[in-house]
Order: sequence, then structure tokens, then C-alpha cells
Amino acid sequence: MNTNFHSFIHLVFIGFIALFPVVNPIGSAFIVSPYFSELSHQERIKAVKRIALYAFSICAFTLFVGHWILELFGLSVPVIQLAGGIMICKIGWGFLSSDKESDVPTESSVDQTVLKPKPISELENKLFYPITFPITTGAGTIAVLFTLSAQGGDTKDIYEYLLNNIALLVSIIGICFLIFIFFVNANRLINYIGSHNEKIINRLMAFLIFCVGLQIAVGGITHLIKG
Repeated sequence: MNTNFHSFIHLVFIGFIALFPVVNPIGSAFIVSPYFSELSHQERIKAVKRIALYAFSICAFTLFVGHWILELFGLSVPVIQLAGGIMICKIGWGFLSSDKESDVPTESSVDQTVLKPKPISELENKLFYPITFPITTGAGTIAVLFTLSAQGGDTKDIYEYLLNNIALLVSIIGICFLIFIFFVNANRLINYIGSHNEKIINRLMAFLIFCVGLQIAVGGITHLIKG
């Protein structure tokens, strides 16, 4: 039981660290802030609740269906671990090696100049696309969850399978909670963090995602060798 608890906590941590840089609620909050500029505080909270719910739905669907999609295409778990780990490493390395001040590790390179303030009535149709997908949760998030679900699905023990997926769901809930907090307080973030401190945080998270990707890739190689 103690071993299962430590495994649960470890997977929660891995899932959170892997998802945080690609979702990047801090950087995403900077990008989506113009959408909320004409909203009252209550309207902003209502809109961000919808965004967090959409983000959770996308992540949960990918987590539970991803493994079955891999089986449908006849892909082995170790291969997905290796490929996903390499891709995650590439994402982290790209953020680390970039010298452009405008580079922010978010799900989209949307030009902030085209994001015009919208009243709540016009914003309704934009909460899912493009705010939730692809700005907040996009291809990078889906790729990470596919890899994590492949790791969790590499077991025939139903108890372990449920434990892994529940742990990853906890990670997803934690990320969605941060999305809510940072998006609601986007204006305060802009005033207090500033571009310099934001860049430091982004580089630190980029290093962590590179390490997580490397660990996943090594795990895939190990399973391929043993297999």
C-alpha cells in the first residue's frame, strides 16, 4: 500500500511537471488577457470557469481514449514512450535555446496584436476556440497526455491502471485550477511579474520539461531492450 501511495504521488508530480510548461497558464494568461479587458470581474470569472472546464474535458478525453487509439493503430507502448519523450525533450530544448524575448512556451504563436477586446456576448463563441484550443491546451498538451496515458496503460492490473489514471486526473485538475487562478488575475500578473521575471520562470519550466521528456524516452528504450 505504501509503495502504491509513493507511485501515485510520483505520477501526480510527473504529470503536473510535464503538463505545466506546455499549457503554461502564466504565459497563456498574458496572451488571452486582451479578450477579457472589457469584462467585469464577475463576467471574467464566469468566462474563465468555462475555459477551465473545456481544458479539463480535452485533457481527460485524451487521457482515457489515447491508449485505445494507440492500440487501434497497432503502436506499442515503448515506441510511444520513446517518440513522445523525444518530442517532449525537443519542446523543452526549443524553449531553452530560444533567445527571442517574444518566445513564450504556450500552445500557440498567436499574434497578440490581432487579439481584440470583446464584450461577453461576442466572447462566448471564442471560449473554446481559440482561447481553450489551441492557445491554452493544444497539440503539445495532447502529445504529453498521449505519452503519459501510454505509460499508465502499460499494465494489465486494473487496480494499477485506475491508480495511474486517477493520479494523472489529479495533475490535470491541478493544471486547470492554475488556469483559473492565472486567467482571472491576468491583469495583476502583467503588472507584478513583468516580462523579465516571466522569462526566468519559463526557462526554469523548460528545463524541467526537458528532464521529464528524457526520463520518459529512457523508459521507452529500456522497455524496448528488455522486450
